[in-house]
Amino acid sequence: MRLHIILFFCIQLLKLTDAAVIANVENKELPVIEIVGSKFFDSSNGEQFYMKGIAYQPSRSIEMLESAVDTFETKYIDPLADPIICLRDIPYLKKLNINTIRVYTIDPTQSHDVCMQALSNEGIYVLLDLAEPDVSINRDTPTWDVNIWKRYCDVIDSMHQYSNLLGFFAGNEVTNDITNTDASPFVKAAIRDVKKYIQAKGYRSIPVGYSSNDDADTRDNLAEYFACGEYAADFYGINMYEWCGYSSYGTSGYKERTKEFEGYPIPVFFSEFGCNLIRPRPFTEVSALFGAKMSSVWSGGLAYMYFEEENEYGIVKVDEELGVTELEDFKYLQKEFGMASPKGVKKEDYINSNAFKKLQQLETCPQPQYMMNWHATNNIPPAPDVKKCSCLENVLPCLVLPFENAEKEKEYFNYVCGQVDCSDIKANGEYGEYGEFSSCSSNQKLALQISKLYNKLGKNVNECPISDRNVYFNIKSQRKSLQTGKCSDVTLQTIKNAIITKPKNIVQEPVKEEATKETPYRRTSGADNNSLTYSGCLLLVFSIFVMTLVL
Repeated sequence: MRLHIILFFCIQLLKLTDAAVIANVENKELPVIEIVGSKFFDSSNGEQFYMKGIAYQPSRSIEMLESAVDTFETKYIDPLADPIICLRDIPYLKKLNINTIRVYTIDPTQSHDVCMQALSNEGIYVLLDLAEPDVSINRDTPTWDVNIWKRYCDVIDSMHQYSNLLGFFAGNEVTNDITNTDASPFVKAAIRDVKKYIQAKGYRSIPVGYSSNDDADTRDNLAEYFACGEYAADFYGINMYEWCGYSSYGTSGYKERTKEFEGYPIPVFFSEFGCNLIRPRPFTEVSALFGAKMSSVWSGGLAYMYFEEENEYGIVKVDEELGVTELEDFKYLQKEFGMASPKGVKKEDYINSNAFKKLQQLETCPQPQYMMNWHATNNIPPAPDVKKCSCLENVLPCLVLPFENAEKEKEYFNYVCGQVDCSDIKANGEYGEYGEFSSCSSNQKLALQISKLYNKLGKNVNECPISDRNVYFNIKSQRKSLQTGKCSDVTLQTIKNAIITKPKNIVQEPVKEEATKETPYRRTSGADNNSLTYSGCLLLVFSIFVMTLVL
């Protein structure tokens, strides 16, 4: 088995060498896809562009993880950084008659030149998500912080130069029901800052959008929210699974969805589709999506997905020797995409049309105070302040390393915020309230609050009030030259005010007994404990003396 794999890799490397030579001779740079109103256009000829695409993101199977000898650099597989994967699959992608792939995660530290050029040579564009599984906007505890911001910037910097990069997704299904609509302001802030970053760096104007789910209670407000106001998304994708098997335009829900998006001011498309309740999937929705009734509103869509995995949504299966087998779903999708021929409009004609003239930007956003199922403020979070947050690590007396155990970190936050005022790190997407340090990383936020507790206790020792290997005393905080060297006077004063001020009316949460037994927290103050012990002893002696006299 291993010999076969080694031989396969050798063959692929030879192919890669040949492909690189050919690419140097026959490089094809695709024209940029641009947005005008609610449509995509080929910038070279003004033809309307429709996505005929597929999601393309392999993952490691349980068997692969169990049998692995070495550790992996990332938890995910970047298919655009591995020529062995992408060059193997591009002929199949071309056979499917597609022009776009969606990739959910890439490694910005790797080169993507070979795969992006090979895709370009075959006329294939890429839609790319900016997040990765461990660095993304969490719908349950949303934040737009310096770590996510850095990840987004790194991806942009590594991919902006490719003309076949169609656009970026700033989020995917971050709000997925009525319980987490307050997470959407953080995605909208990301869209705002990413667009500003692209402009500030002098990159070409790369579209930035959002990919939503199709939840009945939130879909109308979500669509309106991301297309309204000053910081609207450039495009809007919907992960649509309403059509299963041999459904129809009228019975699937497609008719209602199409009517809802008539006059929508930005391009809208299916960022995923392909219900798998019936397999093999006939993909009959393709003919409706690209037909006359829908193509005037929708800009195509992307089937989910290329690789067959545990969730059974794939159209090909990759075996242990990295060979590819087409599944029955592949043949159906190939046939449907091959027949799809939407009647688009030329850019010039569209600009002069009544439809374009009637198109209006949504000025008014959904108002959460008047809606039961919508709690997303229109006051979106500020841009992450990298300098201010990094200054914390230079100034604070107590610092924190990232925790592998999220529950342990949460436990410490709960404890410390019972002793000090943590409002300066809170971020509330419902009421639009964002603390001074709300955009800092979680370990920076925790360090700030532990440092407050350190100062509150007044211990003049190099020892933080929480005993944990991830919490340590910052010797640099005592060196004024280092403090002023990296932080502005204003930032320094802001941090000092935050950790020195003793807020009033803080509710003191008692330390749980089991937490004390595990000794994750140091005792609050040696002086206070001694005083209590001394007072207790005097009381005990006095009591014994009185009892002796009575008896």
